[in-house]
Amino acid sequence: MTFEIAIVLGVLIVSLILFISEVIRMDLVALLVLSALAIFGVVNTEQAFAGFSNSAVITVWAMFILSEGLTRTGIADIIGRQVMRAGGSREVPMILVIMITGAVLSAFMNNIGVAALMLPVVVDVARRTRIPASRLLMPLAYSTLLGGLMTLIGTPPNLLISEALGQSGREPFKLFDFTSLGGVVMLTGVVFVALIGRFLLPSHRGKRDKQVSQRSLRSRYKLHEHTFMLRIPSRSVLVGKTLAESRIGPSTGMIILELVRDGRSNTLPGRQTVLRAGDGILVQGRLDRFRELRRWSDLVIERETPVLKSMVTAKVAYAEVTISDTSPLVGELVRHAAFRTRFNVAVVGLRRDDRYRLTNLAYVPLRAGERVLVQGELDAIEAIAKFSDFSDAEVLSPEQLARDYHTEERMFVVRLPKASELVGASLSKSRLADVFDFRVVAIFRDGTLQVMPGGDEELMGGDLLLLEGQLDDLELLRGLQEVEIETSVPSNVGTFDSDRLTLLDATLHPRSTLAGRTVGELNFRERYGIELAGIWREGASIGAELADETLQIGDGLLLLGPRDRLQLLESDTDFLILSPLGQEPPDTRRAPLAAFIMFGVVLSVMLGYAPISIAAVVGGSLMVLTGCLNMEQAYRSIDWRAIFLIAGMLPLGTAMQETGAATYLANQVMLLLGDAGPWPVIMGLYILTAMATMIIPTAALVVLMSPIVLSAMSDMGLQPETAMMAVAMAASASFTSPISHPANILVMGPGGYRFVDYLKVGVPLTIVVFITVMVLLPVLWPLQAV
Repeated sequence: MTFEIAIVLGVLIVSLILFISEVIRMDLVALLVLSALAIFGVVNTEQAFAGFSNSAVITVWAMFILSEGLTRTGIADIIGRQVMRAGGSREVPMILVIMITGAVLSAFMNNIGVAALMLPVVVDVARRTRIPASRLLMPLAYSTLLGGLMTLIGTPPNLLISEALGQSGREPFKLFDFTSLGGVVMLTGVVFVALIGRFLLPSHRGKRDKQVSQRSLRSRYKLHEHTFMLRIPSRSVLVGKTLAESRIGPSTGMIILELVRDGRSNTLPGRQTVLRAGDGILVQGRLDRFRELRRWSDLVIERETPVLKSMVTAKVAYAEVTISDTSPLVGELVRHAAFRTRFNVAVVGLRRDDRYRLTNLAYVPLRAGERVLVQGELDAIEAIAKFSDFSDAEVLSPEQLARDYHTEERMFVVRLPKASELVGASLSKSRLADVFDFRVVAIFRDGTLQVMPGGDEELMGGDLLLLEGQLDDLELLRGLQEVEIETSVPSNVGTFDSDRLTLLDATLHPRSTLAGRTVGELNFRERYGIELAGIWREGASIGAELADETLQIGDGLLLLGPRDRLQLLESDTDFLILSPLGQEPPDTRRAPLAAFIMFGVVLSVMLGYAPISIAAVVGGSLMVLTGCLNMEQAYRSIDWRAIFLIAGMLPLGTAMQETGAATYLANQVMLLLGDAGPWPVIMGLYILTAMATMIIPTAALVVLMSPIVLSAMSDMGLQPETAMMAVAMAASASFTSPISHPANILVMGPGGYRFVDYLKVGVPLTIVVFITVMVLLPVLWPLQAV
């Protein structure tokens, strides 16, 4: 083994570890691979960036645009809905129709795009035919993968395999070279799923009509288990306060559904709605959490405690720190930035427009250059300037604090009665900081002063707590104690059963900008005028404490709001609507034009007028030029993560070939299987590729496997086309896990699937496809000597 081979194998092993662990996102891993190979001199500058001009990469992004053009003009939707009518209402014919339609579309369109396009159609069919959606959505996802096997442009692995053949000096695969083998594999897979695999699918029963559909959604997400009425007493301190000031709402983990006053209902009232005596507030949330918060009203204010305050002042200091431009804190929410864990200080304010923001800090994202007021013990404040997260740190003097922060007004002491229900409770579960921006600065217990106590600190009867916050908020806390709780909602309050408030079932679009962000950060009420009432993930509902949940592709989302607000989401590119509220049909005036352009691309490649990359780029340009979509939509349609992943990994394939690393790995395969003959070697490469799809992105996997296959076949004196075709089939048949392909993830939430469901159906289907490929390869792609 040479030094260069060792470097390439080292980069390969590290990249595989990063792909599997997902510590770093996959496109960044690919760029790091490119950078490492260039720095070590394994590839030159031209080779390092050749991936970005590679014809396969160009074809992939151009096909994204072509696929989006077909979707935007409605032609794919027309085909899908028309063909669905032929499925009838029986399960087997419906599965056959869905899978064949999805497969044919996926042969010429992006797999994920087809899955996203047909997902709402299939959910609607399931609702009308009373076939559980869970019996139809996994077949839909699998059909897009099977369809991609049929043409060169059906899936990126096919393009990359063909490109690798061309770069090795051989004739690359043509557009329909995959069709004979891929078509039979597709039909075999479809028949298996429709006749046998369907018995392995879960069955989550749905309902048919609109009213029952709304009721089934409430049942699925268990909304009624968390819905109750709050009544404002006549002499409550909350009378005259706005809903925002009362802290009844998302900050307490509850959604305000309706305000009932004098027999009239106000659905989703605004934050500035003023409360009156006798108001009924219909809320959805966890009653036990609300009751836990009310226990803090037991606290008794201690008016004369100057000694305790002076003792704390001597041990606690404040500083203003500036978030540096390169800090990982940029974009983090205050509550997720973990200042206590990272720096042993607490965030108490943000300076904006020369004034401190002191309340509702939990879900505020931090900005580069932002000045943050932090509080901590003296040694922690002195050490804060040493962290690279901050470009500047200034310790504030008592005079500055009194002038700008009004420290004395914000500090007060309370006593915890010995009989309080809070005895034994920890600070971390109190939600005081999130709801009222109260911070426990110190605890005085049995003559001992504990400054800046941790979240796991348990309270004891008789404790003196030095709190920082607004003293008036303590009165609001007592106001929550006065609120009357009615667990049985009056029958005349029919919020869910009227058109005032509607439930909408949705999921995130595969390229949604909301993925990876928390519910609290997104603030659905302010952004869309609706509420997120529940999340369906991995076969279970999450209906409470949603603020800290990070949205993921594949999540089922239950959205709650007025019908007109929810209808606006049907044109929002971040969502796929699964229970449409009477959306307008797509504008199909340019559908014939889009179909003609796509037909022209296919025909020009078939007749040899242009290579696939040129034809795809010309077709994509014509889609924009003729108004099938605009340039912004074209840019958005491209999955840039996939493009950078492929372009970044291609230099590794080049390095494996030029340094001999591919030959070295091929020799190891030959030592293990070579004596058994060429077909066991091809089977071994197929099985290795199929297993690796569970943990490695398929595009990156094909880039890694191609040079190994070429070297192994060269050592055996055989043409590589047969083995390369086998690896292409194995890489695209990603059935065994939801993470194997984005189409699998997309249907996970709407179908209510768990990880094990993919194994139950995917493993047998993978075996069926493997057997089919191995039986047909000797017939359709017989081995030939060099």
